[in-house]
Amino acid sequence: MTRNKKPSVHTLPNGNGWKNVQGGKTVSNHYKKSTAKSSGRRKAKRDKTEHRIHNRDGKIGRSNSYGNDPYPPRG
Repeated sequence: MTRNKKPSVHTLPNGNGWKNVQGGKTVSNHYKKSTAKSSGRRKAKRDKTEHRIHNRDGKIGRSNSYGNDPYPPRG
């Protein structure tokens, strides 16, 4: 059975602003990180995929899963 999983949404620094990228394509541009994060979260939830939020240095600072998480929390 083949799963059609959408690529993760990445919120990345973009010059003086921020952008959301999915599958190598820019899906939105923003002046503030907070608005980029909100937009990226909505896109990731809609596509049931991961949302990776990067810091200004480009490293992933936070990651959220809105789909079929292969490593769900145990509790």
